[in-house]
Parts: sequence; C-alpha cells; structure tokens
Amino acid sequence: MVRSLRRSTLPGTAALGCLLLLTACGHGGPAPADAAPVRAAQAPALLPVPRGEGSEVPDDFNGDGHRDLLLDDLVKAQSHADDAGIGIVYGSSRGLVPGTRQLLTPKRYAAPTDGQSPAVFETEATCDLDGDGFTDPPPAPLAVPDRARLGNDWPERPVCGDFDGDGAQDLVVHASAGHLSYLRGPFTRKGAPREATAPLASPGEAPTGPAADVNRDGYDDLVVRASAGPGKAYVVLGGPDGPTRTGATLPAGTDVALGAFGRGKALDAAVATASGTALRHDLPTAIPGTPSTLDTTAPTLHAADLDGDGLSELITADSGVRLLPGSATGPTTKGSVTLNPASKGTPQILTAADFDGDGRADLVLRTVRGETTDTVEIHPGTATAALVTPKPSLTFSTSQFLPHP
Repeated sequence: MVRSLRRSTLPGTAALGCLLLLTACGHGGPAPADAAPVRAAQAPALLPVPRGEGSEVPDDFNGDGHRDLLLDDLVKAQSHADDAGIGIVYGSSRGLVPGTRQLLTPKRYAAPTDGQSPAVFETEATCDLDGDGFTDPPPAPLAVPDRARLGNDWPERPVCGDFDGDGAQDLVVHASAGHLSYLRGPFTRKGAPREATAPLASPGEAPTGPAADVNRDGYDDLVVRASAGPGKAYVVLGGPDGPTRTGATLPAGTDVALGAFGRGKALDAAVATASGTALRHDLPTAIPGTPSTLDTTAPTLHAADLDGDGLSELITADSGVRLLPGSATGPTTKGSVTLNPASKGTPQILTAADFDGDGRADLVLRTVRGETTDTVEIHPGTATAALVTPKPSLTFSTSQFLPHP
C-alpha cells in the first residue's frame, strides 16, 4: 500500500518510494520495536517481535504465519502535533497481542523529500512483492520503468495482486489519460519488477484495491474508478497479459465492496450510493441495467465472512456499524445486526480479517474522540445470528505507540 510517495533521480525510471509494508523481516529479522516508554498508562509491557520463516498469510510482516494489524492513524500526544507514524500489532495463535508492537516513525522509515520527512506517513496497500514470505518493508524503493509510464501524472493508487496467474504478486498503479502501469512480479530487493509492459488502457483513472479473483479463473481482478472521487467504477479482469479486459460496469457511488454474497458462482459487488446499497451480482457476467438495491445507506462498505459459512457478510459504517448476513439471494437486511462499539465516539472499520485462525473474520473497529483519544476493539466472528461477539475480545488505544514527550 502506498500513500507515502517521493520522486527519485534514478536514471531511466520514474521511481516510487513505497510503503509496501513493513518491517525488515525476511532481511535479517524484524527491526527492533521502538523502545521509548509509551504514553498510555495501561499499555501492556513491550514484548520482542518474533521472527518466522515466512508464510503466505496476508499482512504477515514477521513471517510467523499469523496475521498482523497495521494501524495507519495513531492518536497524537497533543492536538495538531506531527504524525506519530504507523503502528503494527503482531499476531499469534491466540490472535493479536498488543504487547508485541512496533512503531514505524516517519523520521526512521519514511522516504524524505528534499531532506524533509513527509507530513503524513501512511499506507494504501500491503503485499509481498519479492515472494520471500514476508510483507515488504519501507522504504521499499520501487522503480517504475519509463516504458510503463504515460504522461506526467505521479504514479499512485497502487493495487497488489496476481493479475497474470503466475503465483507472484504484481502491482498496478495509476498512469494517466485512462491508462495503468502494470508491473509484473516478483520484484527484486531493489524494487525492480520482473517485467513492465507498455501502459494498459483502462476505463478509469483510479485503480482501487484490494484485488480479488471475481470470476474465479485463477487471475486476480481489480476495480477501477472513473475518477478519484465518487462516480462510476468498472471491474477490470486479469489474464495471462495482466489486467487488460473491462468487465462489468458498476453504479456510481462512494465505495465498492467485493464479496461472495451468495447469488452466483462469481463474486458480487456492493456499491454505496446516495439512494441505498446497489448490488451487482455474479461478476463479470452481470447484465447491464438496474441493479438490485438494499434499503441501507452508508458511505463505507466492507465484505467479510464473519460466521464461517462461506458467504460474505456486508458491513456498513456511518454513524454506526451494521452487519448484513449473506444468503442464497445475496446480503439481506433481514436478520441484520447493529453493533454498538464498546467505546464512545465515531466508529471506523479498520478491517475485517481472520486474526485468530478459526476460519471466521474478526471485525476491528476504532472509535475516535478528537486527535488524542481513541479505542481499538476486536470483535471476533461467530457462527451465531450475532455474526460477531457483541463485546470485544480485546481493546487498546493507539496511544500505546506514543513515547513520553
């Protein structure tokens, strides 16, 4: 995931300073966690970060086979203070362990521009580009060859995926004028792709992740928005030559979630629109026309299998969090669950993924109260009508990453 970008003077290339994350695991072991005392009074004692042998688990930054949690937004020591950096809470066979944590500071890890660290240090995508079983560390320099570029737009909006079906992670970034830069993996430790083709024509300007094999043909696909803001989006299909084919056109909206909602052999798309949640089923064979619509409006959507039945639930977030179970005919408001966070504040969905290895996704929420106070809570998925445990199994504040002034 890349949102911290910088220009480079590498000859013959347009270079991208990537946060394609994170620690130096797989390159001599994880970087040591910053050992400064934390501000949070109840922060658990700092534990050493274990080093594994590598795995295929997503977001496994230390290669021990357990999924880790990346925290882009941390509270600040005081309002309007500089960005503290990026936090990682490492996983275990029991789930996330807040004591096993690491702070990646802009000063130490960000790619500077003209000698200055960026004002904002965060990520957009995570993947193992060099195929060593460890999610890659910053600052991972990624060289985008000139032959893959078009125009003068800055390469951004990276999406990782195996778009050519060879088992290695590839990368797509925005080019310009309705084109994408497609970089085939695996990548070298210096950030060079195995191959870079000429820019690919695209139906939109803004590639959007995460990638998914929507038609289950062995090639990852991605959503491309017409523009960076709200508007139409399109499914772009992968194949032996990469993401070259335009599939279904999606309704205009503010967010798209891809999931196996239960009405076809392929994945489905849920689109957040002003008039409800539009559903386009069985991608990419969906017939253009008026999609079905759920009577629920929310600007943010997620899809995850919370109860382990093989169908994705639709998770919506606005002033509250609502869980809509998947069914044979798609997600439904019947039996929907309203989840009240344990902490006061505006809830944000950080992610929904299986952190404890039980085959059910866990819902990770963050409630924020100003710039200096927050609570992260984990609600494990459950094979009951509740879909997740109403009470969180774990809560902590991102203030635990902050050193004393």
